[in-house]
Amino acid sequence: MFPKAKVAGPGGGSAKGCVLWFTGLSGAGKSTLAARLSEMVQAREHFVEVLDGDLVRQHLSQGLGFTKEDRDMNVRRIGFVARLLAHNGCCAITAAISPYRCVRDEVRAMVDPARAEFIEVFVNAPLSVVEERDTKGLYKKARAGLIKNFTGVSDPYEVPKNPEVVVHTGDETVEESAAKVLDFLHRRGLLADQ
Repeated sequence: MFPKAKVAGPGGGSAKGCVLWFTGLSGAGKSTLAARLSEMVQAREHFVEVLDGDLVRQHLSQGLGFTKEDRDMNVRRIGFVARLLAHNGCCAITAAISPYRCVRDEVRAMVDPARAEFIEVFVNAPLSVVEERDTKGLYKKARAGLIKNFTGVSDPYEVPKNPEVVVHTGDETVEESAAKVLDFLHRRGLLADQ
């Protein structure tokens, strides 16, 4: 059984949904942060779903490669599902590199501001930090030329110009980064107090 969503903000009615769009380099901590934030939002009895980039590629975007066109299509698909969830009162958290600013802006435009909010969260970790982490060994392979079109190495990452929230996962703990996002949601009236 699903928990009942608490009313967020004055005036009664259902809690307004949101799309929390986490963007950043591979290994920046998007999935880890999304998982922790999901727990924190659920603890406040608000509906939440995480759309993780790796899982979406397996189930929703299977067959897409890593050309710019395929990456853009993947991001649009994630955005479409996130919008559906958010328009129905859910907090949809996405964790995908989404390297190109133009398609991120496209997804932002999909979300009807009367029904949900789009919140871009820049998960900022320097290339040196994510290469040092390299939990999947992808940067090492990219540097060796074994992976083509790899974001941050042989393909660009376009830093968000005006994200609503910036977390610095090279310097902050997961708890500190999650607290920043949670504080923003509270200030926007998107979450009830615990």
